[in-house]
Amino acid sequence: MSAKGYDGDIPQNYDRGLGSVLFLPYAEEAARRIAALEPQDVLEVAAGSGVATRALRDRLPSTAKLTATDISADMLTIARSKIGDGEQVRFEIVDACALPYLDASFDAIVGQFGYMFFPEKQKAMREAWRALRPNGRYALTVWDAEQYNPWASLCLEVLRGFFPENPPQWMREPVSCGAIDPIKENLLASGFENISVSVLKRARDIDALAFAHGIVFGSPVFDEIRERGGVEPETVMQAYAGTLTRAVGRSMPMQAIMFEAQKPA
Repeated sequence: MSAKGYDGDIPQNYDRGLGSVLFLPYAEEAARRIAALEPQDVLEVAAGSGVATRALRDRLPSTAKLTATDISADMLTIARSKIGDGEQVRFEIVDACALPYLDASFDAIVGQFGYMFFPEKQKAMREAWRALRPNGRYALTVWDAEQYNPWASLCLEVLRGFFPENPPQWMREPVSCGAIDPIKENLLASGFENISVSVLKRARDIDALAFAHGIVFGSPVFDEIRERGGVEPETVMQAYAGTLTRAVGRSMPMQAIMFEAQKPA
């Protein structure tokens, strides 16, 4: 895995523009489900800017230890800012496909919207299985397909308008894992059982301009625009904000899929 595209100002723009809109509703749902298990050692992979880290810490028992990991040091800097002194959260730069932890180290592992970007998805699942204790729970959330997430489809539409011959492609990645069966099969092949799948539809009020700033200036889309040239990211942002406003108004519909699985006893 690589942290390219998630350094400099991008993590701050990502968190400020997208955190509470795209990620907070699903972070709270995952935290609620995991906390109900009363785990004592929890690992978060692909923690990003710490939206789910904060939600987990708020819900978990006060005695529980939480380890939040990501491949981007700059993302983890933002995540650390959400955690107060004395709260039991450890931050580590870690590749989810190569966990540096001993077998059977955690009661639960949480992954919110990172799986789509893992270059070795099966390996990441096997690593999670290895690091879990018997009866440990794995909670994995991905975005549903493009047609259920207008924030992605509309952005791709705007980018095609500016770059018809060579449109930026990164925005396809977040919505590339909407098929349930391949993920279910990977979980089974990794040794998990008791798999449950939840399709979670949500809607959030948005400030279209702030959200568009988060996408354009808080993701690899920024580098894709700069590499192609001929138009400024600010211009793309304004066009995307206008398209969002016309298409969804102030309420953004979105849909994700949460998988929960258990390591056998």
